[in-house]
Parts: sequence; C-alpha cells; structure tokens
Amino acid sequence: MILHIDVSWLLDVQEHATPEDVSVADYSALVAAVARHKTRLPTLATADPDAAWRAAALLHTIVRLEPLPYRNSLFAAVVAAQYMGQSGEGIDPPYGALSDLVREVRDGEAKLPAVADRLRSWRI
Repeated sequence: MILHIDVSWLLDVQEHATPEDVSVADYSALVAAVARHKTRLPTLATADPDAAWRAAALLHTIVRLEPLPYRNSLFAAVVAAQYMGQSGEGIDPPYGALSDLVREVRDGEAKLPAVADRLRSWRI
C-alpha cells in the first residue's frame, strides 16, 4: 500500500511524539519531507519506492533539515515507525537500533538507501 502523507499528518505525529509543546521552527523542512517521500525514482528497478524507502526519506529529511528547534531525532524516529505501521508494514527494531540509525543519519554516516534497507530488515 502506498501511503502519501501531508504536513498536517506530520504535525499530528509531532504533537504525540514530543511530550512538551514544541513549535515548528521550519515548515519548509516539513514540506520537503512530504515532497521527498512522494518522489518516484528515475530508475526502472525502483521507480515506485516501497514503504521502507518512503519512511527512510521522511526520517532522513527530518533528521538532516531539523524542522523543530529540538527533539528532531525523536520526531524522525516516530515518523518512520508510524509511517511503516500505517502502511501495513510495522517494524520491530532491536533495542537501541532505531536510535543508532538516527544518530548515523545525523552524523552523515547513513544515506537514504541504507536507512531503507535497515527499516526493511526490521519489518514484522
């Protein structure tokens, strides 16, 4: 199932993901995340990306562009998990693995294809 989300979906997830009131500092980063997850790739093998690729695009964009003044890592992790779950492909990462993945993205060590592969490996 292809799930296309919008900025209001991200704001709903953000409201539940962050325990305190965190205002969005950069709405254009949310718009970029939405646009990126909807992208069709210009290759025959992956022209229609799967849910893991789309969730990885959301996670990667949120971590790298930091739309919130703080708690972006938490927000990105929850968005990816929610997206996978609502796409019918829940994930069950090993303890600490999602945090490690977010840290690798933040540090520039994990690119989008690697993030998608990791999410795929955690599907339940």
